[in-house]
Amino acid sequence: WSVCLAATALAACAVPGLPAPESESESGHHAALPTGFVHLAALAPDVLQDMRYHGADNFVGRPIAAYESPRCILSEPAARALQAAQAELRPQGMALKVFDCYRPQAAVDDFVRWGRDLADQKTKAAFYPDVPKQALFQRGYIAEKSGHSRASTVDMTLVVLNGKLASKHVHGPLADGIDVDMGTPFDMFDEQSHTDNSKQSPDVQHNRRWLRTLMERHGWKNLPEEW
Repeated sequence: WSVCLAATALAACAVPGLPAPESESESGHHAALPTGFVHLAALAPDVLQDMRYHGADNFVGRPIAAYESPRCILSEPAARALQAAQAELRPQGMALKVFDCYRPQAAVDDFVRWGRDLADQKTKAAFYPDVPKQALFQRGYIAEKSGHSRASTVDMTLVVLNGKLASKHVHGPLADGIDVDMGTPFDMFDEQSHTDNSKQSPDVQHNRRWLRTLMERHGWKNLPEEW
């Protein structure tokens, strides 16, 4: 699911001077960020992080350029808005989990290079089974600029921490520690991933609407092409 902070939803340029998600220094501290940007873990340590572009479990099938560590960097307003959503979720037996946050332009360029290499289709069955690779740009799944590059967009989902509590709000399998059922995997390029896709089960449609309503209460704007 992808959301951007509504207050900055129209911006789509890279943040000047913001570094790639970096490794810790020898002392164990993060490198300093420009004023106004933070490591999400510093403000909301209980938001789970599964930064997919630092590894190979993504639509490209390998680590992406400029993701030097699996750490979420955001603008401070975006981080605080996630913190507020997390505070609402905690008593309900759930947590947020982020898959991607700030995305360096070098990473966006890496996506573009991959998208233009039509010979590389090893991830097609898992991530774009019904979309020709040459159509990924036309349909808006890959672009030369990304809202993630201004550090106020996140890809995220919900995780069940307490199935008994979560069952009051979300539907489907609710074993502790698993992701809430959103119908398709993260990063799947398909109409089935669109937030309001009517072909999904009633449980999945409920879960997507519930998550969207939650995030909108905290200032976020849904990107309708992704759940």
